[in-house]
Amino acid sequence: MLATEEKDLSPAVKEEFQWMDTVSDLLDTRFRIPFTNIRFGADFLIGLIPTAGDVFSFGLSATLIVAMARHGVSAGVLLQMIGNLVLDTVVGAIPVVGDLFDLTYKANRRNMRLLQKHYEKGKRGNTKVAVLTVVLVLIGLFILLIWILWQFLSWLNSLIFAG
Repeated sequence: MLATEEKDLSPAVKEEFQWMDTVSDLLDTRFRIPFTNIRFGADFLIGLIPTAGDVFSFGLSATLIVAMARHGVSAGVLLQMIGNLVLDTVVGAIPVVGDLFDLTYKANRRNMRLLQKHYEKGKRGNTKVAVLTVVLVLIGLFILLIWILWQFLSWLNSLIFAG
């Protein structure tokens, strides 16, 4: 839960922050490998499904960023959040290496901490502009991700079935 819980947040905002915190935990750290301190979440499990898992995981994380953007975070914070998502998606899409990366790089938890720090500083941005910007950037990134995955699968297909 956010440290800002007791500060000047309306009950609706507190509830939404709790939801975002719960979802980011579910995606990144809900489960633990027995007898270790290694935590993972649904993002890791979904990412084990080649291609489709990475696209679906991107969509879940993007939805979380849009929810965070609705709370007026600054453009700089939004860029950091999108950067975390892009890094998680691009590296996470690499077979095996990406799966191991997903065990350590918790983009959704990082984004939740960025939101928390932003709120603790008492800063607010233009919510409508932020949400619109994030949605447009994420749609563009989603299209780019699909294109890259398509190119990769086409290349892989040509290697397997060539000659």
